[in-house]
Amino acid sequence: MTAESNNGAVAASDEIRIFDTTLRDGEQSPGASMTLEEKLQVAEILDDMGVDIIEAGFPIASNGDFEAVCEIAKRTRRSVIAGLARAIHADIDRAGEAVRHAERGRIHTFVSTSPIHLQHQMNKTQEQVLDIITDTVTRSRNLIDDVEWSAMDATRTPIEYLCRCVEAAIRAGATTINLPDTVGYATPEEYRAMFETIRDRVPDADKAIFSVHCHDDLGLAVANSLAGVAGGARQIECTINGLGERAGNAALEEIVMAVRTRGDVLPYSCNVDPKYLTRASKLVSAVSGFPVQYNKAIVGKNAFAHESGIHQDGMLKNSETYEIMRPEDVGVKSTSLVMGKHSGRHAFRDKLKELGYEVGDNAFQDAFRRFKELADRKKHVYDEDIEALIETEIATQGEQIKVIALTVIAGTGGPQKAILTMDIDGRHETREATGDGPVDATFNAIKDIVPHDATLSLYQVHAVTEGTDAQAEVSVRLEADGRMATGKGADTDTLVASARAYVSALNKLLARQNRPGHQELRAV
Repeated sequence: MTAESNNGAVAASDEIRIFDTTLRDGEQSPGASMTLEEKLQVAEILDDMGVDIIEAGFPIASNGDFEAVCEIAKRTRRSVIAGLARAIHADIDRAGEAVRHAERGRIHTFVSTSPIHLQHQMNKTQEQVLDIITDTVTRSRNLIDDVEWSAMDATRTPIEYLCRCVEAAIRAGATTINLPDTVGYATPEEYRAMFETIRDRVPDADKAIFSVHCHDDLGLAVANSLAGVAGGARQIECTINGLGERAGNAALEEIVMAVRTRGDVLPYSCNVDPKYLTRASKLVSAVSGFPVQYNKAIVGKNAFAHESGIHQDGMLKNSETYEIMRPEDVGVKSTSLVMGKHSGRHAFRDKLKELGYEVGDNAFQDAFRRFKELADRKKHVYDEDIEALIETEIATQGEQIKVIALTVIAGTGGPQKAILTMDIDGRHETREATGDGPVDATFNAIKDIVPHDATLSLYQVHAVTEGTDAQAEVSVRLEADGRMATGKGADTDTLVASARAYVSALNKLLARQNRPGHQELRAV
């Protein structure tokens, strides 16, 4: 079955068959049931992406499952369509009836082989199970040419008995032999050795394709699957997003990208087009109701996102510093440099350019400082937050009056009180004022520090983004002596944003009065 070089290494041309069982093993996850239409959608994208075998369901389980396997078999263009069957005649016949509609169909039948299963689940002897294997594989082969046989709980089965079971299945006509790590118990070294031993000891082992099927109870499903391939297996059974019972199955997207990325130590190939991986992940997550964890390999929201300043700096210089694959290869538009408290100056400047802003060094340093302050208070810093921040920085650049600190006491008892500290040309002034509400008290404190005759003609607030930690963006318009000035302020604290907006408008009035040549920075 395997091509080997003189030193025993598996040849680089060896192809791995990808057997996707999202619609069968994945759907068995508690709460992950899918409708017929949803199964058809998943099967369509699996077929489009080049999956070799789609295990479409367990036809005997229900009329709905039978119908789904039939419909998928009728519609699929390229993939082999498999139906699962226990080692029971009725199961096998039902599976055969369902997959007969496929251009290429497969019956996948299984029986337990481990002592604990034989004793507690099946109540059968080893010899009885050998007879069952011969009988049911033969029945399957009489219905269809492509028959897969699985030894349930193979990794906890004594190797001598497992060899006898595999030999019986091949003799009866099985074309694929699956030796699953049903309970996620094996380690990679053990799993590889099991395949090497079976393939060495079993007569006619080269007449069948060996398959791996690993569960993730110890977090080793992908590692075990690849170890099994190193041991001679050439089919990997897996699911989109690792969906499956208990801790799930080996994740298809991780298998595919491991082979694609590490060809130096995994000299294999497969037919799956990785550009479909992200789409398939999102679809399966949507129809199953199982969210994908943010740090999930390959398809997680953070798989190609960077917030650390060190990482962002490296990414901006050369993406290979912190990414071992390209996001577009798996269907992701681009790398995301997430702006947060760990981001550095290089990434922040790059983000400003991306948003269309070009500022001088002093303005940049002030904006970066305010960005860091914002990131410490706000869990997610969106582009809109940065736009609001930089617009405020642009508007306030060179102001002679600045808000330094604000404390507001408010509540139903009243009166509302504001304690405000401002910088006036380098001199700090603090005042305390009351008002009809916290905003009025804040504005009165500003008037106490900087007496003026301007009147408030507009006060407007809106949230920059969603969430209770969203920045408030406040617009204030002041009028004096026929002149009008509008100021903006942004902050996660609406009152602080209000004070900054008011002071910004006041600065503009003063600048026009005292410094008519004053020029502001503008967005590109």
